[in-house]
Amino acid sequence: MRRLKNFINGEWVESKSGIFLDVENPGTGEIISRVPQGCKDDLDLAAAKAAEAFVEWKDFPAEKRIQYLFKMKTILEKNADEIASICTMESGKTFAESKGEIVRAVENIEVACGIPTLMQGEFSEDISSGIDEFVIRQSLGVGACIAPFNFPVMISFWFFPYALACGNTYIVKPSEKVPQTMTRIFELFEEVNLPKGVLNLVHGAKETVDAILTNPEIKAVSFVGSTKVAKYVYAKGTENGKRVQAQGGAKNPLVVMPDADVETTTRIIADSVYGCAGQRCLAASTIILVGDAKEKFKKKIIDDAKAKTTCYGLEKDSQMGAIITKESKARIEKIIEDAESKGANVLLDGRNKNVNGFEKGNYLLPTVIENVPDDSQAAETEIFGPVLNLKYVDNLDDAIKFINAGRYGNAACIFTTSGSAARKFRHEVLAGNIGVNIGVPAPMAFFPFSGWKESFFGDLHGQSKHAVEFFTQTKVVIERWHDEWTRKF
Repeated sequence: MRRLKNFINGEWVESKSGIFLDVENPGTGEIISRVPQGCKDDLDLAAAKAAEAFVEWKDFPAEKRIQYLFKMKTILEKNADEIASICTMESGKTFAESKGEIVRAVENIEVACGIPTLMQGEFSEDISSGIDEFVIRQSLGVGACIAPFNFPVMISFWFFPYALACGNTYIVKPSEKVPQTMTRIFELFEEVNLPKGVLNLVHGAKETVDAILTNPEIKAVSFVGSTKVAKYVYAKGTENGKRVQAQGGAKNPLVVMPDADVETTTRIIADSVYGCAGQRCLAASTIILVGDAKEKFKKKIIDDAKAKTTCYGLEKDSQMGAIITKESKARIEKIIEDAESKGANVLLDGRNKNVNGFEKGNYLLPTVIENVPDDSQAAETEIFGPVLNLKYVDNLDDAIKFINAGRYGNAACIFTTSGSAARKFRHEVLAGNIGVNIGVPAPMAFFPFSGWKESFFGDLHGQSKHAVEFFTQTKVVIERWHDEWTRKF
C-alpha cells in the first residue's frame, strides 16, 4: 500500500500530520493508496519555500519561464495513457473521459505559453508635454489551488500554468479522494527541472485548506467545488486579504425546442447528463421540454439513457463509470427517494443495480425522473450524479423564467433550429456558459470558464486572459526625463 508524500522545494517529503486516509478505487471498492490528512505545518513549509523561490522566479524573463511549460506539455502528451489510467482508478470515470482531461490540461499550457504577449501592458506618449504614462503587469507572489475530486488532472491546469508563466510560484492541493493522479504528474514533472520551490504539491483535507486561506505568504487562491464550500473559501480567503476565485455548484438546465433534431439532441443529452456519471459542473441536470417537444423527445431520452453501458472505467466498452464514494452514492439515492416520496415519477430507475464483476463498486445506473416537486431536494440541490429531471413548459419564455429563478448560473443550453430562439436564449438567460446545440458548453482554454450567481464567487475566472489578470497586478508609471536641451521650465 503506497503512502503518498508532499512535494515541497523540489523534494518528496513526509507529511508532518502522521495521519493517513484511505484512497478507494470507486469502480472496484479496493483501497489503492493512502494519503496524508495534512496539517498546517505542511502548508506553511510549502508556502515559505515558495515565497523564497518567488524572489528569483519573478525576475526570470517571461520567454524563459514558458520554456518549462513547453516541457510540461510534452510530458503530459507522452504519458497520457498512464496518467489517464490512474485518473480512472481514482475517480471512477471512463478512460476516454480521463484522456479528455489531459487534452484540456495541455490546451491551458499552450495558452499560458503565450504569456509574453498576454502579459503586455499599455503605453501613452506625451500625456502632457514631455511626460509619458504606461501600465505594466507584475507577478503577485505565491498562489494556491484547492482542487476537486471530479477532474483530478484538468482543473489544476486552469490555474498554475498561468501563475507560473506570470512569474508566481505555486502550491497545488489535490482532493484527498484523488491524490495519486497529481502525485504522478509531479513525479513526471521532475524532469522539467524547475527551480526549487517554484511548484509544490501538498496533500490534505480541511486543515490544509484553512492553512492555505490564512497563510500570509499566499496571495491568490483558486477553488472549485460545492457552493457551500466556495462561499466559505471566498469569505475566509478575502478576509485574509487574498485574491480568490471560487467556482461553486450548478444546476444546469438544457432546453429542447420542438424544432430540434431528435436523434442528435437526445444523444447529446445522454452524453451531457451521464458523462462522468453526472459528476461534473457542466453536466445537464434538468431537461426542459418546450411545448410539443414532450411528445417527440420523452421516450427517446429514456431509451438513450437506458442504452448507456455502465461498468468499470478501464473496461473498453464503458460509457459511464462509478460514483466517487459509497457515501456520495447513498446521498444521490436519498435525493431520488425524497423526490419520489413527494410525488415525482421515476421513469428509469438506476438504483440497486449490480455491475457484473465489479459488485463492490459504487455504481448507480442512469436515472430519469419527472414531475419533481419544487420543494424536493432533486429540484433545489446539485445532485452531482447520473440523474435526469424532465420538466415540461409551454413556451421559451416560461423556460427562461424558470432558469433565471434558480440560484445557480454556471451553464445553460438550448437545442433548436431557430436562430431567433437561440439569440433570445443566449441574451436573456442568467448563466455564465451558454450552449446552443451544445450539451456541455466547456470553454476552450483561450476563453474564461465563466459562472454567475451562486456558481461563482469572485471577479476573474480561470483560464485565458482572466487567469493572466488574476495572477498579475498592474503598476502605472508616469515619468518625465530631463536633459539640458529639452528642459522648458
